[in-house]
Amino acid sequence: MEKTLFIIKPDAVKRNRIGRILSMVEEAGLKIIRLSLMHLSREQACEFYAMHRGKEFYEKLVDYMSSAPCVVCVLEGNDAVKLLRSICGATDPTLAAPGTIRSEFGINITMNSVHASDSSESAKREVKFFFPEVE
Repeated sequence: MEKTLFIIKPDAVKRNRIGRILSMVEEAGLKIIRLSLMHLSREQACEFYAMHRGKEFYEKLVDYMSSAPCVVCVLEGNDAVKLLRSICGATDPTLAAPGTIRSEFGINITMNSVHASDSSESAKREVKFFFPEVE
């Protein structure tokens, strides 16, 4: 079983979409093995998104992710990274396939409601960032 990190971002939390989004994830066959509601500090957001430092969207992303609480989850399932990415849809909600999380709940490319690890390597690093006890 593969593990991956999933974040329900501040825009979706503020709009009370947590339950609906988690239902979509569970209905797709992924199991929630860790879940925490947390408000990231600016420092945590900077560290988590460090790979984007220097890109034009970095500061806006860090400000947004540290602006309000989010839900951080570890999900488990067969081919979890790929499955979750397909459920989430394209980063830009206007380009996301109908029925995906971002097409249903995303507002724009920054406030796209969710984060999903983009590879097995990223998933391992991201899970350890928030849940160091998870193998």
